[in-house]
Amino acid sequence: MTQPTRISYREACKQAIRDALLADPRSFVMGEDVGKYGGCYAVTKGLLDEFGPERILDTPLAENGFTGIGVGAAVAGLRPIVEIMTCNFSLLALDQIMNNAATLAHMSGGQFAVPLVIRMATGGGRQLAAQHSHSLEGWFAHIPGLKVLVPATVEDARHMLAAALADANPVLIFEHVVLYNTEAELDPAVTSVDITQAKLRRSGRDVSLITYGNSLPKCLAAAQVLAQEGIEAEVIDLRVLRPLDMATVIASVTRTHRVVIVDEGWKSGSVSAEIAARLAEDALYELDAPVRRVCSREVPVPYAAHLEDATLPSVDGIVAAARSLVKPG
Repeated sequence: MTQPTRISYREACKQAIRDALLADPRSFVMGEDVGKYGGCYAVTKGLLDEFGPERILDTPLAENGFTGIGVGAAVAGLRPIVEIMTCNFSLLALDQIMNNAATLAHMSGGQFAVPLVIRMATGGGRQLAAQHSHSLEGWFAHIPGLKVLVPATVEDARHMLAAALADANPVLIFEHVVLYNTEAELDPAVTSVDITQAKLRRSGRDVSLITYGNSLPKCLAAAQVLAQEGIEAEVIDLRVLRPLDMATVIASVTRTHRVVIVDEGWKSGSVSAEIAARLAEDALYELDAPVRRVCSREVPVPYAAHLEDATLPSVDGIVAAARSLVKPG
């Protein structure tokens, strides 16, 4: 029996891309520095040597151009994997993503499919300053016609890409920059993951911590702190921001009757705001306390490390929010 192997989130992403290229000759990778440099976060390192420049394409600094090429290639029957260096730069390709990739199937009456996968780094915590550190996945989760995935674990990073490529619709995968260096055991028995549902990461009875991406390890750490105080927190990893799996969220809140939503996006108009509104609409009488939200401060992410830390959601902030909802004893 094959034993679990310990690999990094970065290596899991790379293995997923390599498997996709081996499995389907229609697949190729395109983006800035993905070839000779090996990717801004070293995810595609070595793939140019293995697959050649026809399948690992270095592009100019022109997100609108190469994302548009990706849309056209997908419509023509290929399976492009487009890498955008940081989600901040995806705004340069917003027309191609929203007005083309997300709408062509609908506007053609189903005559055209757009099986495009766009990978992009997201989030703060690496001192990359405001133009490289924001969390914009919630913006894209607003757009019908897209699927938005946020792998928070090595297992999801390893297997979500294959499921995304099998989808006839455009799929955006947001990989948090802090997670690339994290490591975990990868179970060889797991060969696929579900890209339609959230996942219970820790059971609890007192409060639900609803989160995604790099806020997942923070929530798990907060749950351990709370457990020492006798507060059992349940942790739900959303994993998919569109379509949003509210059934799993509501099931958790039905068990705990209290909820803290942790979202690295800004609070205004965020994923956390959407979840809170849906809980008010569909599960109000399951709540025994107000919804609490822990989000990034509403400022451009600072460069200085101490200011960046103060801007982003923290374990202490999550603990304090959960503690405020649960009465002692």
